[in-house]
Amino acid sequence: MATLLATAVLAITAACGGDGADGTRLRFFYWGSEARHRMTEEAIRKFEEKHPGIDVVGEFSGFGGYYEALATKVAADQAPDVITIEIRGLREYAERGTLADLAGVVDTADLDAKVLATGSIGGRQYAIPTGVNAWSLVVDPAAFGKAGRKLPDDTRWTWDEYAALAAAITARTGGRVYGAQQAFNPAFLQIFAAQRGERFYEGNRIGVSPGTLKAWWALQRRLIDTKGSPGVARTVELAGQGVDRSLFATGNGAMGMWWSNELGAISKASGGKQVGLLRMPKARDAASGGMFLQPAMFYTASARSPHRAEAAAFIDFMVNDPDAGGIILSDRGLPANSKVLAAVTGRLPEVDRKTVAFLKEIEGELTDPPSAPPKLASAMEDILTRYTHEVLFGRMSPGAAAQKFITEADASIAG
Repeated sequence: MATLLATAVLAITAACGGDGADGTRLRFFYWGSEARHRMTEEAIRKFEEKHPGIDVVGEFSGFGGYYEALATKVAADQAPDVITIEIRGLREYAERGTLADLAGVVDTADLDAKVLATGSIGGRQYAIPTGVNAWSLVVDPAAFGKAGRKLPDDTRWTWDEYAALAAAITARTGGRVYGAQQAFNPAFLQIFAAQRGERFYEGNRIGVSPGTLKAWWALQRRLIDTKGSPGVARTVELAGQGVDRSLFATGNGAMGMWWSNELGAISKASGGKQVGLLRMPKARDAASGGMFLQPAMFYTASARSPHRAEAAAFIDFMVNDPDAGGIILSDRGLPANSKVLAAVTGRLPEVDRKTVAFLKEIEGELTDPPSAPPKLASAMEDILTRYTHEVLFGRMSPGAAAQKFITEADASIAG
């Protein structure tokens, strides 16, 4: 299919002559670090070598202002031809008619069908996953060694055991190493809720019960009270910072929760330590661990682009071409294409090969990836974090916070 796609695009480009004497010009909008910018520009140059009639202009932004800039471009009818987007913003842009249906124009034969389905809304394939990751527990074995503790058996450990272990590590090191750095990411709550038989979203409403929210906050409070994690103010500060300012980066943390594709950045921030991944702890008697693969991000195409075939060819290249995979490696998650992943695994840094092995080990335990959340769900992390702060600082009771969170979250996603 890929050969047919390439042939079709070259035929279109030759026939129409693109935007002028130099051929077709595509705009590609994405966010990230300077390192991502450099490797993306290298991938663009490789694509242009293979498609000499198409020029790709990268429009690069830091993450902080990315969606505001995208909204401005779309509102001004200047949407880029190819757009990078997260799952939490997908439905909003798809249902307003911004995105093109990519079914049949991008080769998806070697992509995991369940992960691919997360980019489908209403039977249309609006988005193609760039790569995959999983919300996981990150550990520093050296920190465990300093505390005289062994790594847990992650196939069977519980949240009670996790909290007790975190407190023991802090105590054994005299507070020089904290057992855990906390996180308030909705992915954590989603896993925690799944273990209790609940979904984060039920249609256009929150599916997490007040009881689950209170139990989740009780775990966080327990870690603070037993000194398994830093005090409230420091915990809140750390949760809002990147890995370069984490407890791992200063050698003062043994466990933390991050997306699996961040393992390399965590290792680098900690001075090259041999960090590793573990399964998330479970609720007692949980039928499922609740962990899942999620696209790190998606490639999408503008529905109003005059160059939709060429945009599809660029997306096809970024997802399916081993040359692109060899440049991007794990920067946008582990490659979603199984053949590309196999081709580049040997070139990945050792820490990323650990991630490949870990995801392979747990693949039979994973639940189905969640579908694209409701419109306006991009505000959910801020809402959840705000009420978590209210509970941890003691400004609101867990019961009151749970009810207010659900009411505000439901109102937000209802529009």
